[in-house]
Amino acid sequence: MLDAKRTPDDRFANLPGFPWAPHYVDDLPGYEGLRAAYIDEGPQDADRTFLCLHGEPSWSYLYRRMIPVFLGSGARVVAPDFFGFGRSDKPVNQSDYSFDFHRNYLLALVERLDLQHITLVVQDWGGLIGLTLPIAAEFAARLDRLIVMNTAIGTGQPAGPGFMAWKNYALSTPDLPIGALIARGTPHLTPEEIAAYDAPYPDASYKAGAQIFPALVPIEPDMAGADYGRAASAWWSTEWNGASFMAVGDADPVLGPPQMAVLRKQIKGCPEPMMIAGGGHFVQEWGEPIARAALEAFGGR
Repeated sequence: MLDAKRTPDDRFANLPGFPWAPHYVDDLPGYEGLRAAYIDEGPQDADRTFLCLHGEPSWSYLYRRMIPVFLGSGARVVAPDFFGFGRSDKPVNQSDYSFDFHRNYLLALVERLDLQHITLVVQDWGGLIGLTLPIAAEFAARLDRLIVMNTAIGTGQPAGPGFMAWKNYALSTPDLPIGALIARGTPHLTPEEIAAYDAPYPDASYKAGAQIFPALVPIEPDMAGADYGRAASAWWSTEWNGASFMAVGDADPVLGPPQMAVLRKQIKGCPEPMMIAGGGHFVQEWGEPIARAALEAFGGR
């Protein structure tokens, strides 16, 4: 079993705007003994499930402004925490994290929960991994719709200087100031909300996943995950026939409008995006109007 840390429950007391109790599973195939956390709200037999995937260095708390809108439509909402983030266990060695480590976890969790009629909701690493899931036929059969925000498909293409600076900073900063990093592009966060983003990490020893995640982005053709990205790009451009909705925080310096225009061309039938004026990288912090617009685009449900 991997050497991992578990954040004490009292770190998550009184999270502002996030009243939902976590669910846990610790026996997923290949992850036995590692406890994964996820939010699972709404009717278990709902005819739609919103699967909300967070990115780096956030956790499912990021979706607190969107979850109530989705629940209000009568849907089921599932929001997992990646290992290394949120309430999920946190392997302490950077070498334990990989593209497959995270991707296979999501596939195993979706199968365990038997999620059906999925609306995939992704941003940042939630998209880098989540957008590769449909190349697994068993996931594609469960997928109906897509909501995509400030992300990309990693196909092994070089990244720009902004991303490289972030990657180098994360790798060289063991005690990443996570709440402050998220707040930097999200000026309306309260001190209590910033603290909620810091809650999963009592100290630097819990942050191996947050440190290594940027270095796992497939920016070279032979990196792990690049083959998934190339296959996913082909799948979304040729095989995808579901409904899509795109929202873009226009103040994101790394995955803003130019990069999202590239992604839009990769997704067959993706309409013009909803632009969030002044919206930063963590655009879910402007999430309520995005969720409402997406539901309207999908016919109100």
